[in-house]
Amino acid sequence: MSLPQAREPEGGRSAPWRELPARIWASVFRSPIVPRDDLGRMQAVGANFFFHLHASRVQGRSLRVATTLGLGLATLVLFALLCSTGIMLMFVYVPAPEQAFGRMLDLRGAVAYGPFVRNLHRWSAHGMVVAAIAHMARVFLTGSHKKPREFNWVVGVGLLLLTLALSFTGYLLPWDQLAYWAIVVGTSMANYIPGIGQDLRRALLGDEAVGPEALLRFYVLHVALLPVLTATLVGLHLWRVRRDGGLARPRGEPVGADVVLAWPHALSRELAVALGVLLVLGATALAWDAPLEPHADPNHPPNPAKSPWYFLGLQELVSHSAFVGGVAVPAVTLLLMLAAPYLERSPGGEGEWLGRKRWLPNAIFVAALGAFAVLTLVGSTLRGANWAFVMPW
Repeated sequence: MSLPQAREPEGGRSAPWRELPARIWASVFRSPIVPRDDLGRMQAVGANFFFHLHASRVQGRSLRVATTLGLGLATLVLFALLCSTGIMLMFVYVPAPEQAFGRMLDLRGAVAYGPFVRNLHRWSAHGMVVAAIAHMARVFLTGSHKKPREFNWVVGVGLLLLTLALSFTGYLLPWDQLAYWAIVVGTSMANYIPGIGQDLRRALLGDEAVGPEALLRFYVLHVALLPVLTATLVGLHLWRVRRDGGLARPRGEPVGADVVLAWPHALSRELAVALGVLLVLGATALAWDAPLEPHADPNHPPNPAKSPWYFLGLQELVSHSAFVGGVAVPAVTLLLMLAAPYLERSPGGEGEWLGRKRWLPNAIFVAALGAFAVLTLVGSTLRGANWAFVMPW
């Protein structure tokens, strides 16, 4: 018994190669290449893994620049940029004191595009710290951490800590004077934690001092453990944004009011933010080289030796009181950040900048952020030899 033969289309047999691109696209995305109607666009968002991070419809107000400033997406783009440039650098880098600094010199002069990739990685790391802090400030000052988004705020605090840990562990890898002594100062702050401080520092360094064990441990943390944890929490964070109803709305605004299709309205704006971040970082990497001081020398500490800039505020406090700067302020700050959405029970102020009904929490947050900025500025520009005050000019 013969199988039925497919009928040829009128006008002769069609060329299979003409259908191939559409067949490949449909096998991956399950939607037309360019949907022509609203239903097709909604189906494309729902059927695509990456697009599915969005609901098929989003709030129109969420697309305004003043609503989010694009800070969350900018942080995500910087993390993706760090991962991609980090993989490139891993092909060259060797986590051993006798080779690490030499590989930095190779990146400067013997590896094609080495300076640009290293610059891009270094400035993206600093940019991610700034963007993550700014994003959390935006969320708090717009009341977007309140019910039902309390747990997602806690996840965001965890992401901020991981961002700092990623930058801190990567700081040591060049194995120059700046990196070595910044880590010496940064890890020495752990000694002020009562009971477990010295054991914690020894576990982090693998020895009594910064050396080969510390470099290897920082490398493994920086390229393996911390990125995996960060990517996991990013996925949870984005999922919770959707589950919690998207961005916070001002009280009284109808749930279904002012909605637009995610594609093309939201996705086109996100693409613009991503391209803007890449352009700014690319221009920065071309204009300014990442610092590289002489080879690390444990016998010749700089005066003063300073921690990475995001810990300079704590270093300034430690210079006045070891317990206050090394234990009390970090512990209290972290506990208040984790508890903030649960302690704040007053209604109103969600989805609006510096809402009047939240003037006290906003005032406390702005004051704390301002104090952090002032202490960082003092530690970075007004401290000289022996940690004495100096004028920057």
